[in-house]
Amino acid sequence: MTKILLASASALVLGTAASAQVVGFSQIGSESGWRAAETTVTQQEAEARGIDLQFSDAQQKQENQIAAVRSFVAQGVDAILLAPVVATGWDAVLEEAKEAEIPVVLLDRMVDSDPSLYLTAVGSDLVHEGEVAGQWLAEQVGEEPCRVVELQGTTGSSPAIDRAQGFRNGIEGHANIEIVQSQTGDFTRAQGKTVMEAFLQAENGGADICALYAHNDDMAVGAIQAIKEAGLKPGEDILVVSIDAVPDIFQAMAAGEANATVELTPNMAGPAFDALQAYWDNGTEPEKFIQTESKLYTQADDPQGEYDRRKGLGY
Repeated sequence: MTKILLASASALVLGTAASAQVVGFSQIGSESGWRAAETTVTQQEAEARGIDLQFSDAQQKQENQIAAVRSFVAQGVDAILLAPVVATGWDAVLEEAKEAEIPVVLLDRMVDSDPSLYLTAVGSDLVHEGEVAGQWLAEQVGEEPCRVVELQGTTGSSPAIDRAQGFRNGIEGHANIEIVQSQTGDFTRAQGKTVMEAFLQAENGGADICALYAHNDDMAVGAIQAIKEAGLKPGEDILVVSIDAVPDIFQAMAAGEANATVELTPNMAGPAFDALQAYWDNGTEPEKFIQTESKLYTQADDPQGEYDRRKGLGY
């Protein structure tokens, strides 16, 4: 009898262990602080939910991601999270996952594939992010004339295209606001500084610039340095609004050198795991796109506290 009880207990333990969901996560890489934070938050979310997360870093190469997804399919994981490095070329491997009845959830970027090949996509509305930034600036300047310089993201990338359009939507109808300079800074701090230096030179040493709109915070931080080196006060002489809400922009805001940022949350995994849990529990199909909040932060929103809360996330 004792042996039977022990065997039953062992089977129960093994059954419990086997019940843990296994999720493969194919990440683009770690090309930015935001990307690193997304990875950290995804790992934290998985741990909190008792999910066994199998992580693969693609190092910015699609072929590595395709290989990782095929490996996850071969392992028979319960789901796959995919942050696709590019939009095209996914049909075949997504078909393989579908045939294996493994749900795929896209994180923060979309693919040009039939939506039936993935369960859902979690991400921000990039156009909306730009709109929030533009609307904030319009409210700040009121009817006063405002000449804006724009640091765009990498040419041809969807964030650069959509954040540019969104900002223009946000200032539409405000004839007093004019974008007078616009150039790519490739989403990098160094290029943001270099391009801002050129803007300052072209605009009367910066005296003719009312505001800077940057497609991400890293470019804004570089531009802030250029503004300071030109003898001007960023945040006062030139308003600064950008997108992402990374720790360093909160430091700049706490110092009065930046005015506003629109958050691109790194927590795409929370909504993704919620959707997967409902699907696992009772087959509930989520919406094909789950939009995260694009929250506006200003100097009134405890920027030092926000910095402290975010600094350990891997940015």
